[in-house]
Amino acid sequence: MSMKRIVDHYLSEWKKEPNRKAILLRGARQSGKTYSVRQLGKSFSEYVEINFEKEPQYAGLFAQDLDPQRILRDLRVFTKKNLHPGKCLLFFDEVQEAPAAIKALRYFYEELPALHVIAAGSLIEFALQNIGLPVGRVDSLHMYPLSFLEFLVAREGKSLAELLLDHDPGQPLPAIYQEKLWALLGEYLVTGGMPEVIKAWLDDKEPGHIARKHATLISGFRQDFNKYAKKHQVKYVDLVFNEIPSNLGCRFVYNRLPGDWKSRELAPALELLCKAEVAHKVTQSAGNGVPLKAQSRPDHFKLLFLDVGLAQAMLGLDPGPWLLHPLEAVVNKGSVAEAFIGQELLAYHSLWAKKELFYWQRDAPSSSAEVDYLLEREGAVFPLEVKSGKSGTLKSLRLFLSEKSGTVTQGYRFSHHPFSICDNLHTYPLFAVPCIFQDLPRDWM
Repeated sequence: MSMKRIVDHYLSEWKKEPNRKAILLRGARQSGKTYSVRQLGKSFSEYVEINFEKEPQYAGLFAQDLDPQRILRDLRVFTKKNLHPGKCLLFFDEVQEAPAAIKALRYFYEELPALHVIAAGSLIEFALQNIGLPVGRVDSLHMYPLSFLEFLVAREGKSLAELLLDHDPGQPLPAIYQEKLWALLGEYLVTGGMPEVIKAWLDDKEPGHIARKHATLISGFRQDFNKYAKKHQVKYVDLVFNEIPSNLGCRFVYNRLPGDWKSRELAPALELLCKAEVAHKVTQSAGNGVPLKAQSRPDHFKLLFLDVGLAQAMLGLDPGPWLLHPLEAVVNKGSVAEAFIGQELLAYHSLWAKKELFYWQRDAPSSSAEVDYLLEREGAVFPLEVKSGKSGTLKSLRLFLSEKSGTVTQGYRFSHHPFSICDNLHTYPLFAVPCIFQDLPRDWM
């Protein structure tokens, strides 16, 4: 089964660029990086893949010097491949095991620009913090778990996905399509977006198999702790890892975690998990204009787990309600809905840059308010609220729109309600996040 990804568009465009740089494909383990590169490799006359974890002897080819002509000659000898620039895709996988190979990428760009080179690795961020990334000499692409749109294409083909993207947001969807999309969203919130889990679901639709896949992936992430955390840090990393799923949707405060821990012990552990792309911060911002980061409070943040399916698996939540009654399940699981929207927002922004997420909160004694996400677009700020329950006054969203009326023109609500537009409030069903990204590529479908 071919699993199409949005990143395929970026890779295809990169292949055609005359002045391309080498690419570092970045993202958490098991998010599909290797698969996507192999799919791209099918469009070349020759594809050469070197996995530095499986074949550590190749790291020695970079020890002598970083001369790309000499390295290419040696690679031809050892791989018995032609490696003709312009016809071959050269892929370095698990490149964090050979830091010198990362350094060499800039010289491939400068001296062998016709050769297509991609490097990836599950823990590549930890290698980069030691050796750095040559500015202007290497491009980065960021991958995440499959979005709901990618799941939709894998599950149903592109017709339903295109219907959703082309729909007029001022009109409700016909009931037959709305019911279908809610059912599919229920499936996605059970599986999450990890490619291995989705493949298992598409193969047999067996929830028990999904649970086993989730357990295996969670165990793999835990095994990684010893690879990037110091021995005395592992217990703190494990604690924070375990607590993120139960703290979705609320400000993350270290002293609320079980045990008598200090923030100076737990904060570095969280930073390691963020660097491993297992967690993503959603930082508080005043939201007065762009850039949102300039008005942010780095010590005030919420957390997203890598994948909403894995998060629910760690909490031991029953998948039955999502599969049988997804609309009712959304009403009862607001934190899951909010986390899902955050995961979607990351997936649909341009993959050439790592996206940072922000939220707004006003802590006043008589009038506290919070908006779940703030989006930056064309120099403007757009508030986005996730409403899972059947009630909900949108008081915070309306307050934000009122206070920022000089710079904010419209807001979004994602909920169980159908599409509608009323003045400056745009309402979308929970499954329709890609609809607000008008520049989202489609040629990957």
